[in-house]
Amino acid sequence: MIKLSKTGLICSLSILALATTGCSNGNANASSEAANAAIGFNIEDIADFNEPWAMTFLPGDAVKALITEKSGKLFLFEEGGEVAEIAGAPKVDYGGQGGLGDVVLSPNFANDSMVYLSWAESGANDTRGAVVGMAKLNMDGELKLEDMKVIWTQFPKVTGRGHYSHRIAFSPDGKYLFIGSGERQKFDPSQDMDSNMGKIVRLYPDGSIPKDNPFYTEGNEVRSQIWSLGHRNILGLAFDADGQLWNQEMGPAHGDEVNLVKAKANYGYPIVSNGNHYNGDDIPDHSEGDGFEAPKVFWNPTLAPSGLIAYTGEMFPEWQGSLMLGGLAGQALVRLKIDGENLTKADEWPMEARIREVEQGPDGALWILEDGKGGKLRKLTPAE
Repeated sequence: MIKLSKTGLICSLSILALATTGCSNGNANASSEAANAAIGFNIEDIADFNEPWAMTFLPGDAVKALITEKSGKLFLFEEGGEVAEIAGAPKVDYGGQGGLGDVVLSPNFANDSMVYLSWAESGANDTRGAVVGMAKLNMDGELKLEDMKVIWTQFPKVTGRGHYSHRIAFSPDGKYLFIGSGERQKFDPSQDMDSNMGKIVRLYPDGSIPKDNPFYTEGNEVRSQIWSLGHRNILGLAFDADGQLWNQEMGPAHGDEVNLVKAKANYGYPIVSNGNHYNGDDIPDHSEGDGFEAPKVFWNPTLAPSGLIAYTGEMFPEWQGSLMLGGLAGQALVRLKIDGENLTKADEWPMEARIREVEQGPDGALWILEDGKGGKLRKLTPAE
């Protein structure tokens, strides 16, 4: 793990924000102050990880977070302290987009110490699929996960190593667990009700299925999980302050989108999209009256969105009531303003790196994880 200094990063951001021609030691402080004023926040590089994928903060006075690496490692990070690996992480099918994915805490974590993880699991005949499991985090003595139990499985397992999605979010009341399930680059499963791929599913925290799910009465276990359908590669799930569920997902060639997720709604993929197939084949755009839910915002050309939160902190009051997400191909941090059931594109800040994850810290600071080997953990605080 490498600790990084702050000065060089702010210098590079000053070039982006102010189009300065250079940044030497002699003018670093002046350039940093100007850059901070231009972008509205300081950025501090905290640590490096190898292919980090997700993070979540623990309750308490100290700033501690769990951070996953795609190769299958789980870490406990403490600001100003050490980064320690946690034993007992699940065996993952690592390769392509697959490996260890999301990490979230039980809504009752303070009492039950339960952690939820998602990962890619291998199957028969060179197939694989996403799973979600829960385990107890033991922080007394050796850091380890105990009694891991798989509570959800992507069905069916298929060939390839793309579009697992496997993002996790709990409803604000802690009663329901939502999982984003990608269509695994197979297109048709998004509309196939006998597959949970290309869907958002809704479960109880123990993995059992609520009887008031919209397709529960159809008598099929897979269908009974489904909350919404017609999705592609869901890489962000978040509830806002009003209890609305949002998801962002990668479109095909362009057409990335953010959706307001509603029970039983069909978001159209691969029948409609604001992008095209990678081979150039056309996909009809969303249009009024086509029977599908259109995105609230979309990007063409691509942003390749990843990570999603609804910001609620006091540190950036101007961001309250906004969705914050990263851009992989877009190498950006993006703010979307929530207006009831609608969204407005508000800000897009260049980050000079692929942003994999965005999270809000306990004090309202914003934290981001860069994608890839040596991906930096960065902390954003208001410019002075």
